[in-house]
Formats: sequence, C-alpha cells, structure tokens
Amino acid sequence: MTLGGSGIGAAYVHIGCWCLPRQARHEDCHVVTALAPRPHRAPEVRRAAPFGPNLFASVMGTGIVATAGASMPGLHTAATYVWALDAALLAFLVAAALRRWTWRTVRAQLADPVMAQFWGAPPMALMTVGTGALLLGKDWIGLPAALTVDWTLWTIGTVLGLATSVLVPLRMIGSGERAFAGWLMPVVPPMVSAASGALLAQHLPEGSSRQAMVLGCYALFGVSLFATMVIVPQIWQRLVQHGLGAASTVPTLWIVLGPLGQSITAANLLAGVHVVPGQTAFGVLYGTITWGFALLWVALAAAVTVRTARRGLPFALTWWSFVFPLGTLVTGTSALAVRVPSAMFSGVAVVLYGALVAAWATVAVRTLLQR
Repeated sequence: MTLGGSGIGAAYVHIGCWCLPRQARHEDCHVVTALAPRPHRAPEVRRAAPFGPNLFASVMGTGIVATAGASMPGLHTAATYVWALDAALLAFLVAAALRRWTWRTVRAQLADPVMAQFWGAPPMALMTVGTGALLLGKDWIGLPAALTVDWTLWTIGTVLGLATSVLVPLRMIGSGERAFAGWLMPVVPPMVSAASGALLAQHLPEGSSRQAMVLGCYALFGVSLFATMVIVPQIWQRLVQHGLGAASTVPTLWIVLGPLGQSITAANLLAGVHVVPGQTAFGVLYGTITWGFALLWVALAAAVTVRTARRGLPFALTWWSFVFPLGTLVTGTSALAVRVPSAMFSGVAVVLYGALVAAWATVAVRTLLQR
C-alpha cells in the first residue's frame, strides 16, 4: 500500500481520495490498487468509504463536546442539545453502514493497514452517546431509560472495543508497516469503557456486582494503558527517523491525547466508586502526572500543526483527530478538579473546553462543506 516505497508518510490513501497526500496524485491510485493485497476487494472499500468506520469519529467528536460540557457551569442545557444531535448522527451512520456494508467489505477494510485502525471509532462512538444519555439525556428521557441506553451501548461498545484491541494489532504483526498515531485508535476503546463503566457502576447496588464492575473497569484501563505504552514509543521513533510524512496525517498526532486524557478521566471517575483502598490517591497521582505529559504533547502537536498549516494543511477526515482527543483532556482535567479542588484545574478545563468547541465547529463545518 505504498507509492514508491515511501511508506505511510507519503503514500497511504486513507478514504478513496479524501486524504490523498499531495505527493500521491489521483492518477497514482491505480498503482495503490495494483500493489494492494487482495486487489479485487479494493474497489468495494472505496465505494463504502463514505460510510466507513472512520466517519464514526464525527460521533466521537460531537459526543465529547456534549459530555465535557456537562460539567461546565451554565452549559448543561446546550450540552444536552448537542448530545441529541450526536445521538441522531449515530443513528444515521449506523443505519447507513448497515445498509452499505457487507461481510466482504468489512474484511477488506480490516485487511487495509490504515482503514483497519479506524475500526476503533464505532465502539467509542457508541459509548460516547451512551455516556451522554446518562449525564444529559436523563433530563429528557428519564433515568431508567437513560440507564438502559447506556448499559446497552456500553456493552456493545466494550465487546467491539476488546475485539479491535486484539484483531487489529494482530493484523499488524509482520506487516512491516511504519507506526503512526492512528495505531492507537483500536486500543483506546477499553479506556473509554473504563471511564463510562465508572459512571454506570455508581448506579449498581453496593456489594459484589459493583465491586466486579469497578475491578473489571480497572482491567480495561490496563488493557488500553499498556497497549498505549507499547505503541507511543514506536510513533515517536517513526517521527524521529522518518519525519512527519504527508500533511494529511499530521492531525493524527493529536490521537495520542486520547488515551492520556481518557485514562485521567477513568482513574478519577473510578475513584468515586470506592471498592478497594487507595483509589482516590491513585486517581490524583496518576492523573496529575499524566496530565503534565498530556500538556507537553499538546504543545508538540500544536507546534507541528501550526508549522504544517503554514505550508498547507489540506482538509481530510483526519481533522476529527483534533476533537475527541482534546475532549478527553477536558474531561480528565475536570475530573481532577473534582478530586482536588483547584482553581488551576478548573481554569485550564474551561480554556481547553473553549478550544474544543472551536475545533469541533471548524471541523464540523469543513466536513459538511466537503461532503
């Protein structure tokens, strides 16, 4: 799947020609198809691409604007409307995907070393909408219905997320592909499950069921955390040795914030459901340490993005990588502010949320115009 052996930096065609780097022209597409494994499946991938798994990133991004806004003063009602919009978007994409996808299409997408990574998006989209139902939608549909929706979407999302955490990395073994930040997509869903599950655990009766739920969420936390620790060094090594690559892949650098911010959120939400000693201390210490590194990554990713934008940053669906990862840092910072009452955490959360809304509005408008 490369042009001239140049690797992901200059050659991957992400979604038909959505993310076609400037180095790879439209007339080069036949080369990619000719070199790709199982070439007879490639046309079907391109035909289904507008409703491929990557588009569920728009549900993730819209949903995190809603759930992060739930903790912002005076924004609860507005956030609820955003959640309703996100729920409608999810329903539309699920219906469109079910109508267009076939098992052959799904297998072909999983066989593609880039598209396969985006199969982490659907489970996270499901759980984001479910969490929004519990935090915001309950005001409209009632708590029992909100819990039913959240439990259903959390269960489906967790199962799918565990599947992507195993199947997609397994597919990459021996592939010879260079790591890029998109490799984190299939392993982040268990961390989203951990954070969302912590909110559900609060509604379980005290006893063995609540304890099992919380401990299970910590296990999911570990699945994603250690997978991230394996992948991020590979991403950094590629950046050092091979550079940034195509401009259209630069937004994916922000994906690194996803597991960082979501892990801060999960650690501190789980601290609110006491089943074992030391949960609060772990949440605060882990969260604060990781928060520092997350801010460092924000500075690096922002500097790279600005530098690339000056030379030309073409719009692609990868721009949604700006939104959800930044949103997880907002929710993580807000969760820390709850555990450690601090004007610093509260102030930074508000500033980051402003940046999140601006990023979401920009990317959403560009997506609609592009479509």
